[in-house]
Amino acid sequence: MKRSPLVLALAVLTPLALAACGGGGAPPQPFGDADAGRGAYTSTCVSCHGQDAKGVPGLGKDLTASTWILEQTDEELLAFLQTGRPSSDPLNTTGVDMPPKGGNPVLSEDDLRNIVAYLRTIHE
Repeated sequence: MKRSPLVLALAVLTPLALAACGGGGAPPQPFGDADAGRGAYTSTCVSCHGQDAKGVPGLGKDLTASTWILEQTDEELLAFLQTGRPSSDPLNTTGVDMPPKGGNPVLSEDDLRNIVAYLRTIHE
């Protein structure tokens, strides 16, 4: 049986078009586990950012209303948590060091990814 060029073109191009539109691939994986991130946040970040993430005056910023967090990609937030921000950085407006990993050297990259996922859930 002879097929027309149009039928052959559709047979080849349809799967490619679906894949390009997201119809042919697996759904994107979440960046981290927000529930696990809540636990990591509670064990590390609350001392400066507070239990409710609204910030502790003179120590840490309100994370629930931070436009800076909204402007960062997940990868950028991960890099920030890995390196922190010294008080000498002009972008540091608290005058208090944000140490790498929030001062908790045992936090793994997965823990930090989970914290990023958690931060995405608490933003107002």
